[in-house]
Parts: sequence; structure tokens; C-alpha cells
Amino acid sequence: MFDWGDLRYFLAVAQTGSTLAAGRMLRVSQTTAARRVAALEADLGVTLFEKRPAGYRLTPIGEALVARARGVEAAAAAVTDAAAGAARDVSGTVRVTTSEIIAATILAPMLRELHDAYPAIRIELDTSAALRDLAGGAADVAVRSVGGLSGTGVVGRRVADDMWTVYCSRDYAAQYGLPTSVEDLRGHSLVGGGGEGVWFYYLAWLRQHGLEGAVATEYDSALGLLAAVRAGLGPAVLPSIVADADPSLVCCLPMVNKAGRGIWLLTHERVRHTPRVRVVIDFLAVRLTALARAKPVAPAAPRP
Repeated sequence: MFDWGDLRYFLAVAQTGSTLAAGRMLRVSQTTAARRVAALEADLGVTLFEKRPAGYRLTPIGEALVARARGVEAAAAAVTDAAAGAARDVSGTVRVTTSEIIAATILAPMLRELHDAYPAIRIELDTSAALRDLAGGAADVAVRSVGGLSGTGVVGRRVADDMWTVYCSRDYAAQYGLPTSVEDLRGHSLVGGGGEGVWFYYLAWLRQHGLEGAVATEYDSALGLLAAVRAGLGPAVLPSIVADADPSLVCCLPMVNKAGRGIWLLTHERVRHTPRVRVVIDFLAVRLTALARAKPVAPAAPRP
């Protein structure tokens, strides 16, 4: 076998008639051009050029190999062009997994913007409460509340702290008053539940403050919990990245994050540089980070 790169020097010398001119064409020294041609001749076991005072002249064998060398050069250029085209291709399907409440609230308008900017990208959205196996290819991108990176080859960035606290609707605050402390909540009927991933932490917080008995209604999903609070059924614990973006809701208590969790944008190293996946990740990262930095909705005035 020979070094395919040496064919470039062979063709340059064949075209220009000298190693000096070939070196200038390829932006290398004359010595390098001559050495590479000599290496090719040694690897092939043939003489490609007659070295004359006037320059390099192709031998009959060299003449016979020029056309084939040009074919190899054309094939290499085609491979380069195909690779460049694939690198620019941002079409195809990207599978995104997230929680139902994030998908239905903050992510929906972002995906609309993404479609407007990249109409050739098709999003498959999975709103299962279970964490999908990115290493196994169950999804390309995940937007999840987790404690950090886990799993072989999983990479990502923390776009926000997973803060949460008690919220109620503005209409509820106007009618029943705005609870601003744990003691205030004892006089209100709370909405509980939220499904897997929410109720575990919510219930622990209620028990810690002796408020479990104040729960009058319980929903089995985070989206149902949000709908109940929006409807004025009562206060409830909600994730701040969702509730702060909702103008119908107001924050009742200071935010907490006792579990140290964050909102992470995750993918696997196997697909992280795939153009369509990279576009989705970068697009969502900018918008989720900006959303997390936005100021929360101002609280409603408490009832006199």
C-alpha cells in the first residue's frame, strides 16, 4: 500500500513539470514535494518521472497512472463534498423526552419557534414520567429535572435550578387572600398530587410542616395540579420554571430546592454532534436559560 496523499504531489508535478512549481501550488517546500513523489515511487516500485534539467517528465508508467490518480482525487473530493453536505443537513427526526407539564407549558411555544426556524426538523415528543435511556437510543434529547449527569456517555448542561414553591391563582388571592407563610396555609384548602416526580417531594414538604391534612383535592398528574391551581381550586406546590412564566399565577412563599436538583438538557455523546440534534439542543438551551433568568410574575396584593 502507499500513502494516498502522495497522489496529490504526483499530480501536481505532472501538471506543472517541476517540484518547485508543485510545491508552490500545494503551499509546501520544493523539498517536501520531491520527497513525497520519491516516496510514492518507492512504495509502488516504479519510476514515475524522468528527472531532466528542464524539469520532470512523466515516464510511460507515469502517463498510464495519471488518469487513475485523477480518478482517486475526484473520488476523494466527492467524499469531502458529501461529508460537508451531511454536516449542513439539519433535516430529520429528533426524539425529545420531557415531563408532561414542561411539554405542555414552556416547551410548546419553543417548539413552535423551532419549527418556524427549521421546518425540516421533525420533533417526536415523549412525555413519559419515566427517564428514558439515552445511551440505549430511547431518545435523542431530554429536558428533565435531575440531580446531575448519569449514565455512560450521557452529556448535557444544567440550564436552570429546579426551584419550587407554593402558588395560587390571582383570582384565588383576590377572593381568599394571598397566603405568605406556612401558618397562613393552614387556613386554606390545598391541592395535592402531581404524579410521579412531584408528589414525592410535595408530600414530604407537607408532612414536614404538618399540612398534609390541609389537602382537600388530589390530582394524579402535574398538569392536572397546574390546571387546578389556575382554576382557583386552591394553592399548591408547583415548579417555578413553569409557574413563574404563567401570568395567572402568583408566588406565595419563598422558593426552595432542598434536593439540589436542576433542569438539565441532556443527550448522548453518540448523537451530540449530529446536526439536527445539535440544532435542537442549542436552540432549547438559549431559550430555557433565558426563561430561567426572567423575573417571576409580581405577586397580587393581599386581600384587605
